[in-house]
Amino acid sequence: MRVKITTSTNFKHYSIIQDYKTESGKRSTKVYENIGNYEALRQRAGNKEPMKWLNEYVSELNNEHKTNSVPIIIKKYENKQLEKDYQRLFNGGYLFLQDIYYKLGLNKICDEITDRHQFKFDLNSILSRLVYSRILFPASKLETFKLSTKFLEQPNFELQHIYRALEVICKESDFIQSELYKNSAKYMSRNNKVLYYDCTNFFFEIEQEDEFRKYGVSKEHRPNPIVQMGLFMDGDGIPLAFSMNPGNTNEQTTLQPLEKKIIDDFNLSTIVVCTDAGLASKANRKFNDTNTRKFITTQSIKQLNAELKAWALDKTGWHIPGLEGTVIDISKLDNNKDLEEMYENMTFYKERWIKDKDLEQKIIVTYSLKYKNYQNNIRNSQLARATKLINTNPKKIGKPKQNDFKRFIRSTTTTKNGEVAEDVSYSLDQDVILEEMKYDGFYAVCTNLEDDASVIIKANHQRWEIEECFRIMKSEFRSRAVYLSREDRIRAHFTTCFIALMIFRYLEKKMGDKFTAYEIIDTLREMNFLKEKEGLLPSYTRTDITDLLHERFGFRTDFEIVSNKLLQKIFKLTSK
Repeated sequence: MRVKITTSTNFKHYSIIQDYKTESGKRSTKVYENIGNYEALRQRAGNKEPMKWLNEYVSELNNEHKTNSVPIIIKKYENKQLEKDYQRLFNGGYLFLQDIYYKLGLNKICDEITDRHQFKFDLNSILSRLVYSRILFPASKLETFKLSTKFLEQPNFELQHIYRALEVICKESDFIQSELYKNSAKYMSRNNKVLYYDCTNFFFEIEQEDEFRKYGVSKEHRPNPIVQMGLFMDGDGIPLAFSMNPGNTNEQTTLQPLEKKIIDDFNLSTIVVCTDAGLASKANRKFNDTNTRKFITTQSIKQLNAELKAWALDKTGWHIPGLEGTVIDISKLDNNKDLEEMYENMTFYKERWIKDKDLEQKIIVTYSLKYKNYQNNIRNSQLARATKLINTNPKKIGKPKQNDFKRFIRSTTTTKNGEVAEDVSYSLDQDVILEEMKYDGFYAVCTNLEDDASVIIKANHQRWEIEECFRIMKSEFRSRAVYLSREDRIRAHFTTCFIALMIFRYLEKKMGDKFTAYEIIDTLREMNFLKEKEGLLPSYTRTDITDLLHERFGFRTDFEIVSNKLLQKIFKLTSK
């Protein structure tokens, strides 16, 4: 800041002006404070010599400005209309996602792809906006193009470039995944000892299937064509790799091709693959029955042979984790409130090795009162629905689906004398109910690991995180229904969803898993700023989440005004 004296005939006007940079980077000046004529200056100076006081005052302002304690004055007029078509509100929450995006080297991955294909559009700008928008403002590609102007840093591409970029992203999907894995290991250590694999599917709002979008068993029970995603996740819940398959593909056949790709592209040799029962084919177990590859897989107790089933459900011979040699009879817990309270949070186990021709594996069965109560509560809720349907609208009772509450309904078409009844009668099937109650609280896994049962049980317990990954993609990222039709663009869409999921999971981890996905995304979505010539005015609420974000990422946007100079520093910091 400096003094400016405007002189005219018999008149001098004193003011303080301030240097600043315009949005285009050019230097300019603005009036910081009008002092007035010499008489006004003399009154402000008091007993001091007027010019000496003015210079000292400017010196104090400059010192305050260096420590960011000088007030910035923004002038507004109540009778001046807003400038037409001038956007003033922008989102800055994406900056935290951008920080991780660049630290994962996605900009360099885009540069390498660009050099290989020699196209002219900015792939990094397009991919980053597709990723940020998928997390914060999930929408169609057309709407994403429009919404990309909501970010503080404006896009430099056209709509046609997005669709051209999708074709390239599809071709380079394997390369992107491989490079992301290498870069992520530099960003944070990867827990690759146990890898989790599962499948889900995504529906399309179409009636006719094609070569890629096929009719299959929908996880959402939708009558639409679907595509299938197979996903590998590491032990910390961070996505590792994915594959896309037609919707009618058998899930069990999808594991080995993607695992082989991981072994070859990621140089992973010693791994333990953990899956649920639906992916636990003997072929998949055999594939991971080597010196360097092992498996942990959920085992259905109902599908065991008679001998093993009797052993699994026998209430004697159960061990307590950490208390070697202790064996108890869990039947003593039945209807004993004192013992139930004592062992409420305890998981008991028993184990034995079994050999099936050329595959030797260990089966571990666990029993938990908490799991028993959970299953019992779920069934009671289903029985209540079944009873209500029988009493109110029996005509809607049709063929039950797997795990459908209608499986508890029995239809009777004969009289007590064995004659054909005129009307069908319905009632709760007590045989089915009692049969299911036998399995309450029991859970089993099979493995070829020789580790302690407690270690294997803990590793298998983490499988819930891959379900969490799918939930985030489907609910928070709204990755379904998909409105693209070309196979390459569909595959590219899920590549951007995979990248978005990876970045978001790292964000959660960086914040210590203290908040839910919804809370974090909602906070980032609401971190808006009003743009003024002097800088940005935050229009969001400062919370514990915003405080933690700023603390963990090393920059702050929660000042009363974010100067243009500070904003440029933040852009550079998050784009390293």
